[in-house]
Amino acid sequence: MSSGYKILIVEDEESLAKTLALNLQIEGYLVTTATKGNEALKFFIANNNALNLVLLDVMLPEINGFDLCAEFKKINPKVPVIFLTAKNNSIEKIAGLKLGADDYIVKPFELEELLLRIANVLKRNVPKAASVYIFENGKINFDTYEITDTQGNRSTLSKREIGLLKLLTDQENKVISRDEIIEKLWDIDENASSRTIDNYILSFRKYFESNPKDPKHFHSVRGVGYKFTS
Repeated sequence: MSSGYKILIVEDEESLAKTLALNLQIEGYLVTTATKGNEALKFFIANNNALNLVLLDVMLPEINGFDLCAEFKKINPKVPVIFLTAKNNSIEKIAGLKLGADDYIVKPFELEELLLRIANVLKRNVPKAASVYIFENGKINFDTYEITDTQGNRSTLSKREIGLLKLLTDQENKVISRDEIIEKLWDIDENASSRTIDNYILSFRKYFESNPKDPKHFHSVRGVGYKFTS
């Protein structure tokens, strides 16, 4: 979940900022810290399109957290904000949420709670990336069932064809038996055959092989099954 997500911590208590940064980095997040309002605003202006989340203290020098949040939302309202504050009253919390903050955590807090809240906010706000597999001779989008072949032409495949491509590319270099393919892609009461799978493999070669008669990617292993290599 956390790998590669970029978080800006805006916290004037340097020891807390360093502790938070260290723990988030251990979880796989990419972290930048700012201790003053102007510093945070300057960083946000330059990097907002790459940011996935801001952890924002309320009591800050130069620009307070509420005003910063308002500026952040003007610049890029898509970047979620979690307030971290010692102010534990409903008026302050409502004020923060009205500014567009996604959560409001009162200090002191448990690290596990913070990590859980961060994960939840990211889950709600970070767009799901399309599941795309790209290799030398083509591209497969498992969400849209669309492929791009060796000539750059696009085609839409069936759910079962995409399922077979997913099965093969997920286990690159491994031979997948016909029985396993039938078990995973066909219902028990369907009349599946090895011939049907052979036809799918032939189609994949026409789409993705420079020379379908001498395949580089989609291989048949006699008497066993099929293998994909990129």
